[in-house]
Amino acid sequence: MPLFTIFANNLLPVLLLAGAGFALGKVFKLDPRPLGRVIFYIFSPLLVFDLITQSRLSFGEIGAMMGFAAAVMLATLGLAFLIGKLLRLERTVLTAVLLTSLVGNNGNYGMPIISFAFGQEALAYASIYFVTSAIMVYTLGVMIASLGHLPFKDALVGLLKVPAIYAIILAMIFVRAGWTLPEPLQRTVTLASGAAIPSMLVLLGLELQRAEWTRNLRALGIPSFCRLVAGPPLALVLAALFGLPVPARQAGVTEASMPTAVMTTVLAAEYRLESSLVTAIVFTSTLLSPLTLTPLLYFLGR
Repeated sequence: MPLFTIFANNLLPVLLLAGAGFALGKVFKLDPRPLGRVIFYIFSPLLVFDLITQSRLSFGEIGAMMGFAAAVMLATLGLAFLIGKLLRLERTVLTAVLLTSLVGNNGNYGMPIISFAFGQEALAYASIYFVTSAIMVYTLGVMIASLGHLPFKDALVGLLKVPAIYAIILAMIFVRAGWTLPEPLQRTVTLASGAAIPSMLVLLGLELQRAEWTRNLRALGIPSFCRLVAGPPLALVLAALFGLPVPARQAGVTEASMPTAVMTTVLAAEYRLESSLVTAIVFTSTLLSPLTLTPLLYFLGR
C-alpha cells in the first residue's frame, strides 16, 4: 500500500521521536519551559544562521522561495483572521488563533519529512521556507503574541529582545560580504544547529503531554482547518503564481501544510497567552496531520 509506505518512511520516524518526548514527560513529569528557552535563545538562532549561510541556492531562487513562503503564511493568517472575526472571538482567543494559524512546524516536523520524501534538493528549498518562517515568527509572530496583552509600541520594543532577529541580520551580512566563520566557531554553530531539530521534536512531545483540553471548539478548529485543509490548495495556487520548480513546489506545499509549530507554545508561555488553547491546537493539529500529509506526499511525489 503506497500510502502506508509513505507514512511509515516519512512521517513515522518524526512522530516516534516526538513520542519519546511525550513518554519522557509523562514518566518524569518534566517541565518543558527550560528546554523551550534553550531552543528559543540558543538553538533556533544558530539554526537560522547556519541555514542562511550554508544555502547554495542563488539569490533569485532564495528570493522566490521567501516570497512564496511569506505569501502563504499571510494568506493563511488572513483566512484565520476572517473566520475569527466572523465567529466574534474575543481578543486573547483571536490572538492565540492567529498565532497558531501563522506558524507551522516547518523546522522540526517539515524538514525531516521533506528530506525523507523528496531528497536534498527539495530540502534546500525547505530550509529557505523555514528561514522565512523564522523571520515571520520572530517578527510578526512575536508582535501578534505581544498584542494579546501589550500595546502596539511595547510589542515593537519586544522584537528587539528576540535573539533570532540578530542571527538573521548577521547571517545576511555574512552572505553579502562572502565571509565565513573560523573553523572552531563554524563547528560550534553546526553542532548547535544539528541539535535544534531533534530538541524541538522532543519539546513537541513534552508540550503535547501537558496539553489541556479546551471547551472553545470553534477556536480549536480554526488553525487546524487553515493549516491542514486550506493550506495545501492555497500553496499550490501560489506555487504556480511564483513559478516554482518541482523541488521547490514539493518543499513549499509540504511546508505550508504542516500542523501548528511547537514554538507557539514557547511564545504563548513567554507572552502569557491562552496556553491551554495553544497547546490543545498544537496537539490536535499534530494528531490530525498524518491524515492530510500522507495523501499530500503521495500527490506531490507523482
